[in-house]
Amino acid sequence: MPIFVDRDGEFHHDHGQHFALTCACCGVFSHMTPIAVPNYGELMRHKPPETGLVFRCDNCNAPVFLRFPVKAYTEEQVELSSNFSEVERPKESFDFTYLPEELELLFREALECYSMNALNAFASMCRRAIQFVFKDLGETGKIRIFEQCNEIRTLAEVEGTTFNTVRRVLFDTDAAREGMPLVSAIDAGVLMEFMRDILYESYVRKGRLQQAMMMRRYVAEQSDEAGDDRSETPRRNGSSG
Repeated sequence: MPIFVDRDGEFHHDHGQHFALTCACCGVFSHMTPIAVPNYGELMRHKPPETGLVFRCDNCNAPVFLRFPVKAYTEEQVELSSNFSEVERPKESFDFTYLPEELELLFREALECYSMNALNAFASMCRRAIQFVFKDLGETGKIRIFEQCNEIRTLAEVEGTTFNTVRRVLFDTDAAREGMPLVSAIDAGVLMEFMRDILYESYVRKGRLQQAMMMRRYVAEQSDEAGDDRSETPRRNGSSG
């Protein structure tokens, strides 16, 4: 069933009442109810190549704005493409606790770009962030991350063209001269997961392990000290007699 606006101004979606998205406001995957649909007569009069609709998130009641390309204008309906874009994306979260301050700044800005659907700006910020990582971890770290990316490609079965775009963004030394590749929504989504995995393995996992080891060591030392104190108590009591 196509997605369309009919002559009565009603919005019809192929998922019907089950149309759901992750809300940019509350971050919950929720059903979306259309509350502002473009006027059929105005659409037929101006025939824009794309149009916008406003939905209500059934979880938090916040407005959600979507942009739909128009596939066809007919006498009965305006057919819309299923390849809609979110005007405002849900904000991405990440544990920045263990990242160096400069890297945290760069990746936070990358996430902001992604949330605003500025996908090529997002790719550029990922490039800056990964360059910091390579400088911070050295050549050995860079080689390890390259191997990690190949492993991610295999595990996630990333399509070759998309992986090549991600590889060029992260590793291509000629990017400064030839320019960054343009990224699609699919490319950006895959790049996001690569970056999250790289930063987690390089910094977050290491930081958490080190913190856990320090806590284990501290607890063990405290237990040893308590045991020593208990063993000395009878001796002190005996000497006092």
